[in-house]
Amino acid sequence: MSLATARPAIRNARPVSSGAAPCNVVSSRVAPYVLLLLLACLCFSHVAAAQSGQKVVEGKVVGSSAQPLSEAIVYLKNGKTNDIKSFITTPDGSYRFGQLSPEIDYDIWAEYQGRKSATKTVSSFDSKKLLDYQLKVDTK
Repeated sequence: MSLATARPAIRNARPVSSGAAPCNVVSSRVAPYVLLLLLACLCFSHVAAAQSGQKVVEGKVVGSSAQPLSEAIVYLKNGKTNDIKSFITTPDGSYRFGQLSPEIDYDIWAEYQGRKSATKTVSSFDSKKLLDYQLKVDTK
Protein backbone atom coordinates (compact mmCIF):
# COMPACT_ATOMS: atom_id res chain seq x y z
CA MET A 1 0.00 0.00 0.00
CA SER A 2 1.40 3.38 -0.91
CA LEU A 3 1.33 6.51 1.20
CA ALA A 4 -1.02 8.11 -1.34
CA THR A 5 -3.69 5.43 -0.81
CA ALA A 6 -3.31 5.58 2.94
CA ARG A 7 -3.88 9.34 3.14
CA PRO A 8 -7.62 9.34 2.33
CA ALA A 9 -8.20 6.92 5.19
CA ILE A 10 -6.21 9.15 7.50
CA ARG A 11 -8.04 12.23 6.32
CA ASN A 12 -11.42 10.57 6.92
CA ALA A 13 -10.46 9.27 10.32
CA ARG A 14 -11.94 11.07 13.25
CA PRO A 15 -9.83 11.99 16.21
CA VAL A 16 -10.38 9.70 19.16
CA SER A 17 -11.75 11.54 22.12
CA SER A 18 -13.59 10.58 25.23
CA GLY A 19 -16.82 8.87 24.21
CA ALA A 20 -15.80 8.29 20.59
CA ALA A 21 -17.10 5.11 18.96
CA PRO A 22 -13.74 3.34 18.41
CA CYS A 23 -12.88 3.66 22.09
CA ASN A 24 -16.31 2.43 23.22
CA VAL A 25 -16.23 -0.55 20.87
CA VAL A 26 -12.87 -1.70 22.20
CA SER A 27 -13.79 -1.10 25.83
CA SER A 28 -17.16 -2.85 25.49
CA ARG A 29 -15.40 -5.90 24.07
CA VAL A 30 -12.64 -5.96 26.68
CA ALA A 31 -14.62 -4.86 29.74
CA PRO A 32 -16.41 -8.20 30.36
CA TYR A 33 -13.10 -10.08 30.22
CA VAL A 34 -11.40 -7.64 32.56
CA LEU A 35 -14.34 -7.88 34.95
CA LEU A 36 -14.26 -11.69 34.87
CA LEU A 37 -10.53 -11.67 35.50
CA LEU A 38 -10.91 -9.36 38.49
CA LEU A 39 -13.74 -11.44 39.93
CA ALA A 40 -11.74 -14.64 39.51
CA CYS A 41 -8.73 -13.10 41.27
CA LEU A 42 -10.92 -11.93 44.15
CA CYS A 43 -12.63 -15.31 44.50
CA PHE A 44 -9.42 -17.33 44.44
CA SER A 45 -7.64 -15.04 46.87
CA HIS A 46 -10.61 -15.20 49.27
CA VAL A 47 -10.81 -19.00 49.05
CA ALA A 48 -7.06 -19.38 49.57
CA ALA A 49 -7.08 -17.03 52.54
CA ALA A 50 -10.08 -18.77 54.08
CA GLN A 51 -8.69 -22.26 53.59
CA SER A 52 -5.31 -21.38 55.02
CA GLY A 53 -6.87 -20.31 58.33
CA GLN A 54 -9.45 -23.06 58.74
CA LYS A 55 -9.19 -26.34 60.60
CA VAL A 56 -10.12 -29.86 59.57
CA VAL A 57 -11.05 -32.60 62.03
CA GLU A 58 -11.00 -36.17 60.78
CA GLY A 59 -10.46 -39.66 62.07
CA LYS A 60 -12.08 -43.04 62.61
CA VAL A 61 -14.70 -44.49 64.89
CA VAL A 62 -13.72 -47.89 66.26
CA GLY A 63 -15.30 -50.47 68.54
CA SER A 64 -13.94 -52.22 71.63
CA SER A 65 -11.59 -54.46 69.67
CA ALA A 66 -10.43 -51.60 67.40
CA GLN A 67 -12.64 -52.69 64.47
CA PRO A 68 -13.91 -49.77 62.34
CA LEU A 69 -17.56 -48.95 62.90
CA SER A 70 -19.47 -48.28 59.70
CA GLU A 71 -22.54 -46.03 59.93
CA ALA A 72 -21.70 -44.65 63.35
CA ILE A 73 -22.86 -41.07 63.83
CA VAL A 74 -20.19 -38.50 64.69
CA TYR A 75 -21.34 -35.23 66.25
CA LEU A 76 -19.45 -31.93 66.22
CA LYS A 77 -20.77 -29.24 68.56
CA ASN A 78 -19.77 -25.59 68.08
CA GLY A 79 -18.80 -24.23 71.50
CA LYS A 80 -19.85 -20.69 70.61
CA THR A 81 -23.27 -21.24 69.01
CA ASN A 82 -24.05 -24.78 70.29
CA ASP A 83 -24.91 -25.78 66.70
CA ILE A 84 -24.32 -29.47 66.04
CA LYS A 85 -23.17 -31.00 62.77
CA SER A 86 -23.27 -34.74 62.20
CA PHE A 87 -21.54 -37.20 59.90
CA ILE A 88 -22.31 -40.88 59.24
CA THR A 89 -19.06 -42.82 59.03
CA THR A 90 -17.96 -44.53 55.84
CA PRO A 91 -17.55 -48.33 55.61
CA ASP A 92 -14.01 -48.01 57.02
CA GLY A 93 -15.23 -45.94 60.01
CA SER A 94 -13.87 -42.64 58.71
CA TYR A 95 -15.35 -39.19 59.23
CA ARG A 96 -14.30 -35.64 58.31
CA PHE A 97 -15.40 -32.12 59.24
CA GLY A 98 -13.82 -29.30 57.25
CA GLN A 99 -13.92 -25.51 57.18
CA LEU A 100 -13.87 -25.12 60.96
CA SER A 101 -13.02 -21.80 62.52
CA PRO A 102 -9.70 -21.81 64.36
CA GLU A 103 -11.15 -19.33 66.87
CA ILE A 104 -13.86 -21.65 68.23
CA ASP A 105 -13.72 -24.70 70.51
CA TYR A 106 -15.65 -27.76 69.38
CA ASP A 107 -16.78 -30.94 71.15
CA ILE A 108 -16.75 -34.17 69.16
CA TRP A 109 -18.18 -37.60 69.98
CA ALA A 110 -19.61 -40.66 68.26
CA GLU A 111 -22.67 -42.83 68.80
CA TYR A 112 -23.18 -46.37 67.57
CA GLN A 113 -26.20 -48.56 68.31
CA GLY A 114 -27.19 -46.49 71.34
CA ARG A 115 -23.69 -46.34 72.82
CA LYS A 116 -21.57 -43.22 73.02
CA SER A 117 -17.82 -42.53 72.88
CA ALA A 118 -16.05 -40.17 75.22
CA THR A 119 -16.33 -36.52 74.21
CA LYS A 120 -13.15 -34.87 73.00
CA THR A 121 -12.52 -31.15 72.73
CA VAL A 122 -11.04 -29.49 69.67
CA SER A 123 -9.35 -26.49 71.27
CA SER A 124 -8.98 -23.10 69.64
CA PHE A 125 -5.54 -22.98 71.28
CA ASP A 126 -4.34 -25.93 69.15
CA SER A 127 -2.61 -24.32 66.17
CA LYS A 128 -2.68 -27.47 64.00
CA LYS A 129 -4.79 -27.15 60.89
CA LEU A 130 -5.43 -30.91 60.53
CA LEU A 131 -6.52 -32.78 63.62
CA ASP A 132 -6.99 -36.56 63.75
CA TYR A 133 -9.18 -38.07 66.48
CA GLN A 134 -10.00 -41.73 66.99
CA LEU A 135 -13.34 -42.10 68.74
CA LYS A 136 -13.82 -45.40 70.58
CA VAL A 137 -17.28 -46.76 71.30
CA ASP A 138 -17.66 -49.63 73.80
CA THR A 139 -19.34 -52.36 71.73
CA LYS A 140 -19.13 -55.20 74.30
